[in-house]
Amino acid sequence: MSKKHIFTLLSLFFTFLVSSQEENPTTKDSVKIENLEEIIVTATRTIRQLSSLPLPAQIISQKDIQRSNSVRLNNILNEQTGLITIPDFGGSKGIQMQGLDGAYTLILVDGAPLVGRLAGTLDISRITVGNIKQIEVVRGASSSLYGSEALGGVINIITETPKNGFHGNLNYRISSFNTHDLGTTISYKKDKLGISTFFNRYSSDGYSLTDRNGLSTVDPFRNFTINPKLTYKFSNRTDLIVAGKYYNQKQDYVASSLLKGETKIEDWNTHIKLNNKYSDTWSSYFEFYATQYNANEYLDDANSTSATDAFYKQLLVRPEIRATYDPNDKSSFIAGTGFNHETLDRTDFSEKPVYNSPYAYLQYDGNPTEKINIILGARFDGHSEYKSQFSPKVALRYEVNEKLALKGSLGYGFKAPDFRQLYFNFTNATIGYTLLGYNAAPDAIKALEEQGQLAIISISLDQFDSELKPENSVSIDLGFDYKISETLKLDLNLFRNNIDDLIDNKIVATKTNGQSVFSYFNINKVYTQGSEFNITWRPENQLKITGGYQLLYAKDKDAEKEFKNGEVFARVDASSPSFQLKKDDYFGLFNRSRHMANLKVFYTIPEWKMDTNIRGTYRSKYGLNDKNGNSYLDSYDDFVDGYTIVNVAVNKTIYKNYRLGLGIDNIFDFTDPQNIGNIPGRILYAKLNIQL
Repeated sequence: MSKKHIFTLLSLFFTFLVSSQEENPTTKDSVKIENLEEIIVTATRTIRQLSSLPLPAQIISQKDIQRSNSVRLNNILNEQTGLITIPDFGGSKGIQMQGLDGAYTLILVDGAPLVGRLAGTLDISRITVGNIKQIEVVRGASSSLYGSEALGGVINIITETPKNGFHGNLNYRISSFNTHDLGTTISYKKDKLGISTFFNRYSSDGYSLTDRNGLSTVDPFRNFTINPKLTYKFSNRTDLIVAGKYYNQKQDYVASSLLKGETKIEDWNTHIKLNNKYSDTWSSYFEFYATQYNANEYLDDANSTSATDAFYKQLLVRPEIRATYDPNDKSSFIAGTGFNHETLDRTDFSEKPVYNSPYAYLQYDGNPTEKINIILGARFDGHSEYKSQFSPKVALRYEVNEKLALKGSLGYGFKAPDFRQLYFNFTNATIGYTLLGYNAAPDAIKALEEQGQLAIISISLDQFDSELKPENSVSIDLGFDYKISETLKLDLNLFRNNIDDLIDNKIVATKTNGQSVFSYFNINKVYTQGSEFNITWRPENQLKITGGYQLLYAKDKDAEKEFKNGEVFARVDASSPSFQLKKDDYFGLFNRSRHMANLKVFYTIPEWKMDTNIRGTYRSKYGLNDKNGNSYLDSYDDFVDGYTIVNVAVNKTIYKNYRLGLGIDNIFDFTDPQNIGNIPGRILYAKLNIQL
């Protein structure tokens, strides 16, 4: 179905919603628009109004999450401007932000990082949204507060805390592919003590986009999450939060008709936070966080003989203390220090590595005048295995008038070399190539040479004497917020990320069997740049329309030079002669779309106790592979066609405490089995919510 037809349907749906409203006493006051200020903490680690922030950030509210009927984090993020989940070769769904891969976005839950990046990407589909209060998204380098992995931005999932009295709910959703999601929350708070427990179970038969040898695109799985939380208020100035989470997943692992097994994942964390306010100007915050991620998988042949057996066990322990000083209502200072202790035990590692990383940060947030807000911050990260990093950031907002505000930020971000890039020692048993981590490479190459397996050593081992540098970026964001009226507002953000010391692999030796030995080095310099535009129109309380668009250019600087100098060639097919490519033939980095857009319409009918919404996203063409052998993505390569996904949801409250939801995700049944494995086709569902 063409984009023209899709947007025609969107318009017809919107027209129907507007015309269906009847004038009666319950809707006469609907023109009085709710204009509640949204509060965000991720961007500055202090409580700030989103509308006054000098950084590009957004809040995804609990109300919008619930109305969409989505059950996993990846489904929610896919509908936001400039965000798209990209599956890696292992199936993990990481989030791409401003054209940067999921490895460069830090994922937090209540301010604490998740671990388990098997191939550098964190699988966000394992996160349920059942107990989420709001999701905070901060774009651009944020290492000045959060250190490594915040090179591209931060996504912080804020979960619910106990409220006064007894509360409980039960949610159940059944959908296509025999998929079931069951969640419940029970909480109680009286006086000083609050207790809550959240439980979720999620299972599916998986799905297959092709009939290839009876294999599934996604194998059947089942998982559950338990999230208890305790709060205690010692006094008006001191309070304690103790929380934990346990996640367990089992998934069938079918590699062929002869090789079958299972994948198991266990993920737990414990989180303790103590807040104390000494006076009107001084307060402190102590945090202790520990988390462990375990993954095991095996494959057995038809005779129950083990073919593969792999494991991954990562541990992170982090204490942190922070102090806040507010000398007046126009300025605030925060300072913090902490320590990361991280270990990993994994198949195909040369050793069991240990990372120790002390850090300290300082930030000033002030309003020197009524119209100007400025943020100055910096962080120092020491490390036992790579070069220490200093990460500064500055952000400025200028309020031109009550309707228009200009804002800009400049920051440094970095991503430390991960364990895999330093200690991997893997040889493919079938093909015969070898991939070595930077620290493991010297000894491994010597061993291969002594065994007579190497024909050529391409580089001197002296090149491994220095430390592998962290990838780093200078991030620039410039934009404005424009409040046209009480019902209509828009914002624009122009961004550029200059990334240096990008870590990639290259050939370091050639084996006697003709295969290569690879290792990781700081090689490429790339950039991503573009614009992000959002508009929100709320003519009345019952109707909200939002739209967003991202324009993106993501390119390798060395590639641009080679195309400009006429050094890159291609051929249409294997039998045709090669020809020289021009500068404009270079498209950019793989798996990046030039255009992405979204449109969402939320409409409430109070007299029917019903709300409904339609949500559409568009992604333009992108390239996945180099088809003509020049190692770059050019206009003569094959591209994945652009596509649109449209979701519809209807919810109705019955007898006050019961809420029934019906909907269709991907109503036009888009699939692309050859290129896209994380879009299963049309999904029909029904959902029931019971408030206890």
